[in-house]
Amino acid sequence: MIIRDASIADLPAIVAIYNATIPTRLATADTAPVSVASREPWFHEHTPARRPLWVMDDDGVVSGWFSFQSFYGRPAYHATAELSVYVHAGHRRRGVAWQLLEEAIRCSPSLGLATLVGYIFGHNTPSLRLFERHGFERWGLLPRVAEMDGSERDVVIVGRRVDGTVSTPSGG
Repeated sequence: MIIRDASIADLPAIVAIYNATIPTRLATADTAPVSVASREPWFHEHTPARRPLWVMDDDGVVSGWFSFQSFYGRPAYHATAELSVYVHAGHRRRGVAWQLLEEAIRCSPSLGLATLVGYIFGHNTPSLRLFERHGFERWGLLPRVAEMDGSERDVVIVGRRVDGTVSTPSGG
């Protein structure tokens, strides 16, 4: 498995992985599938040198993806990025998300990033655990801000500095 920059040819696989998570109500607030065409502007917001979009390539199969998004869209936040990671259902529990997040932390300084944040549903224990094991702390809680299928869900804000103030734990 290798981590590489996503190409436009990867977008259908990226969207398929994303859409497969929607029915779980665990990883996204979208409630209906998105189209490849609707995600093209999002894809083009990413640049390898500043806000990359990566895929985990498992012998030609996209097993997961990772994105850095600009935080809040204001210039003063240039050194902060919001992270997203999604893994193909058939490749979960194989270290894909772990490797992608580890690489993101390692590469963040070269991307001009000092702070990484994530927004994770409070009931998404696997993702909360993944980020915690990579040195992220709970920086905030947005109680009951998402309503899906008649249930209100919390969003936990996690964050960490990557400027040397927190070390990355090893292991998986």
